[in-house]
Amino acid sequence: MSKMEGLIVFNEVSYEYDATRPILKEANFVVRRGSKLTLMGQNGAGKSTLFALITGTLKVDEGDINIQPRTTIAISRQIIPRDELTLTVREFFAQCFPEKVYDIDPKIDAVLEIVNLVPTEKIKDTFNDRVIGSFSGGQQARLLLASALIQNPDVLLLDEPTNNLDVAGIDHLTQFLKEYKKTVLVISHDADFLNSFTDGVLYLNVQNRQVEQYNGNYHAVLKDIAARVEKEQRQNAQLAKEIQANKDKINYFSNKGGKMRLVAKRMREEVEEAEENKVDVRREDRTIRPFTIEAQTDIPVDVVKLTSYKVIRNHQPKDVECNLVLKRGSHLQIIGPNGIGKTTLLESLASGHAKGEHIADGVKIGYYRQDFSNLEFDKTVFETLMDSMPRKIEEEMRSIASGFLLTNDVMKTRVGNLSEGQKGLVAFAKLTMERPGLLILDEPTNHINFRHIPVIATALHEYKGAMILVSHVPEFVEQIRIDEVLDLGKERKK
Repeated sequence: MSKMEGLIVFNEVSYEYDATRPILKEANFVVRRGSKLTLMGQNGAGKSTLFALITGTLKVDEGDINIQPRTTIAISRQIIPRDELTLTVREFFAQCFPEKVYDIDPKIDAVLEIVNLVPTEKIKDTFNDRVIGSFSGGQQARLLLASALIQNPDVLLLDEPTNNLDVAGIDHLTQFLKEYKKTVLVISHDADFLNSFTDGVLYLNVQNRQVEQYNGNYHAVLKDIAARVEKEQRQNAQLAKEIQANKDKINYFSNKGGKMRLVAKRMREEVEEAEENKVDVRREDRTIRPFTIEAQTDIPVDVVKLTSYKVIRNHQPKDVECNLVLKRGSHLQIIGPNGIGKTTLLESLASGHAKGEHIADGVKIGYYRQDFSNLEFDKTVFETLMDSMPRKIEEEMRSIASGFLLTNDVMKTRVGNLSEGQKGLVAFAKLTMERPGLLILDEPTNHINFRHIPVIATALHEYKGAMILVSHVPEFVEQIRIDEVLDLGKERKK
């Protein structure tokens, strides 16, 4: 295949994150101009690393990445770095360009409309002077997306673009991508979103560190991969049967002596070769094991009393009175548009006693934060999970960790070096060990492989303590018992 046939060509590319974590090994694939591809692979396979190799942020160890001359590339990142949270909207977008852009405001206005983050007329004149850190997680997700789109690149790299987007936001983005005439590569765990506009898959196979290429819509490709996995498993089962039969013959011949021993030796060599030829069955279809989050045993009847809370309306904070009592075993969902104050309310509840909020004495809180900032990034996964155990039993901890696909290699890794999906699995493993009386969950499906989501939903559905949930994924919430809904977007009469 001619190198010029592709817009981006990986030619025998090898890359190691470090000596224990190879990502690619002599990988070859082609991205053609105008294609819209899903980058697929299990959590921690190296999908975001592949994006960094394409943008040149990371350099290959061996091989070549050939990109056609004058090709512009922009990436929509998963999270806004902390040092950018102090920038104004205008400064945030200005840094997207290599040279100063004069009169950037009209460009910002146009791109904010694409991502459905349009300021009201009342605050339109001051919106671009607002500090990035003052926006909610959902609004920041839109800003990240807009920062890539404003560059109008030849290649658009999207890393989990639907995280924190509500249904309207996802619909808006989907329509834009359908109409986008240039090349798109997207990492996402939202299967329906991917199926609506992609025409192929780049599959990062963690067994052989190759990138496999599939054509077709996302659901069709998933069936192809599942069929290949099933075929590999059947081949291995047949091979294992033959190997065992031959081992039985070897034992029989070995005991006979004479020429039979030579036959046994030759057969032993054939068995060793057969064992080497067994296919490494990919782990992509592995799902986390069913798990239980045990509740604290001595939870009082009334866990949370809420008499008021803050919301943001027209970009102004406002106190709202209410009379909500969350009882033991009750599940509450908090809903409302992006930026209304859902995460702020959860953080306030998790931190203790704020005005208008009271959590009963002695209630242990388990908090799943969408940015994982309550995990200590400098600690290894092993240290993090051991710290979470009331009784420090390593064997028990490792058993729980393996259920969340946290292998021995992952256990030695610092939390800060994990993929966002792996951080999410660590956070859930931690919750199972903490036995909280009140579970607070802020967008718990962000970054999580969609295969794991039904397992997580079942665990939350069966949780017997008090629970407060914020989620923008309706099909996830539908699988969980919800006893009460608090709508922060609803005007309340005093």
